[in-house]
Amino acid sequence: MDVTLIVLSAGNSTRFNYPVKKQWLRIKDKPLWLYVANRLNGFYSFKNTIITANKNDVRLYEKLCDYTIVEGAEERQYSLKNALAKVSTEYVMVTDVARACIPKKIIEKLIQNPADCTVPYLKPVDTVVYADSTINRDEVKLIQTPQLSRTEILKKALDTDRLFTDERAAVEALGGKIKYIEGSEESRKITYFKDLNLPCLKSPSQNILLGNGYDTHSFTKNKKMILGGVEIEADYGLKAHSDGDVVIHSLIDALLGAAGFGDIGEFFPDTDEKYKGISSIKLLEHTIDTLTYTGYEIINADITIIAEKPKLKIYKTAIQRNLSRILNSQVNVKATTNEKMGFVGRGEGIAVISTATLKYKDWHEDYNS
Repeated sequence: MDVTLIVLSAGNSTRFNYPVKKQWLRIKDKPLWLYVANRLNGFYSFKNTIITANKNDVRLYEKLCDYTIVEGAEERQYSLKNALAKVSTEYVMVTDVARACIPKKIIEKLIQNPADCTVPYLKPVDTVVYADSTINRDEVKLIQTPQLSRTEILKKALDTDRLFTDERAAVEALGGKIKYIEGSEESRKITYFKDLNLPCLKSPSQNILLGNGYDTHSFTKNKKMILGGVEIEADYGLKAHSDGDVVIHSLIDALLGAAGFGDIGEFFPDTDEKYKGISSIKLLEHTIDTLTYTGYEIINADITIIAEKPKLKIYKTAIQRNLSRILNSQVNVKATTNEKMGFVGRGEGIAVISTATLKYKDWHEDYNS
């Protein structure tokens, strides 16, 4: 049966209370959103897989997979509607990225029991009290995802301003047929950091990730010379859309390269007026924030500045200390000439080569500490 899988992964993880967003926790070398999608695709041959992402993360998701990535919304339901617009199969299976360890048997049961909406649930084992009154726990169902729905019925059910907490509620409100199957304790939802004690969640890889960056800028008059966030005494600066800090631009490229996130032009295009004249330190700080919430830690950076002028011997230590403070990691800065060769040798500009290394944030160690 043709089924599209939708993995909802556009949330802000506000209750998770950890520097890394929940969907970016590394399971070995895969972020959680990709780990969940790959895992479920290993259980069934879905016609298509659609993953919703925060608008700031869409491009990053696309860098790391071949699945269809759709921009999500603040409300789960609107994220789902955005994804459903891409679905053409008769059935659609919807799950939340926070349910990371769904067992294969649940997927098989859903496929074997199609209805307008098929839903896994758990029975409560404790006494259930609602509004200070004890109610019959045999009549209570703890609803889980994934849920399997007829696509056209789910689309119709969600064509309303009324918000539903899951697909079942929407289909039920439309008058659709609901079928229930027994769920699994393994499908528990990760809401808080303390919920990470699930058997399928393996420690992050200990791999070291390396990236390099290269940038050049020509000299221009009537502009301050800024290198590594340090003002250099000179009667000329560097031509650029931003402040022209060629050292930081090269460093950003190295950091993004190590993460597999592309290059500085993709993050901060020189066609965008909001970056005109901006301090490159702000660009670097934004890059560091992105690396942090997507699950990376910076190990070190090594930078080589190639210039005939200005002379940088007295500035190297200041640049090194400034960048080390911003990165909160070890930074080395070297300066050399180009032996009078090329545009650098002719004193027309500056070139910089940077190397940076990253590692995955070890949430597993933090959890067990």
